[in-house]
Amino acid sequence: MPKQVVPEEARRRRRPTRRGSVLSETLIVHTALRVLREHGSTGLTARRLGAALGADPTTLYRYFAGMDDLTRAIGEELMGRALDNWTATEHWQVDLRALGLAIHSSYLAHPQAAVLTASRVTGRPREIAVDEAILGVLRGAGFPDATAVRVYHAFIDSSLAFAALDAGSLALTDEARETDEEMWSSTYARLPAATHPHIAATARLLVGRMTHSVYPVVLDTLLNDAAAQLTTAARRRRAAEDRAERST
Repeated sequence: MPKQVVPEEARRRRRPTRRGSVLSETLIVHTALRVLREHGSTGLTARRLGAALGADPTTLYRYFAGMDDLTRAIGEELMGRALDNWTATEHWQVDLRALGLAIHSSYLAHPQAAVLTASRVTGRPREIAVDEAILGVLRGAGFPDATAVRVYHAFIDSSLAFAALDAGSLALTDEARETDEEMWSSTYARLPAATHPHIAATARLLVGRMTHSVYPVVLDTLLNDAAAQLTTAARRRRAAEDRAERST
């Protein structure tokens, strides 16, 4: 027999913690984000989180099946915050660009959490709501279902991939990140044209670009390609309708 799901209200600890707070899934997730910010993606433990909450670490298991379940809840929180900061319009390309940037920004606001969660599929309501919104925008724009799924796949995976990549840089210590960024001017920009003609020719441009995220460029390329696919599909559909009309 499957385990009965107990609603959060029934699981909530009624007595305040030592810090005077009543525990809830939301409070635990928000505190976990703070712990991750302070201790990094490998620093989230039940003991450390319990201390931050002023509660016994075992209390967490009234709300989550384990630390992996909590990790998925953190990922859902970041995804949900992106949706909270997004408003749909009647223009599918504008909508998806805005949502992609919102997802990217939401994860980069918590880089340590992003490193931990960007590759996870949570299956939780707010993540599902984001997926439903993306597919709704695509299908509403007229994409055939197979194309809509293909574009959705590319859209969400590239959004999360760049979130993880860029968050990885932000999660470094300031010294390590500055060392990496300075490498473009301290090393690449000084390579001689005799041995590295292409790098030397583009060194100034590389120094100006390589410390910035390329995600907006990739996102625009993806959406422009999707728009071209939509135009092609519409043209083929009209041609098929014309042939059917002539044959009657």
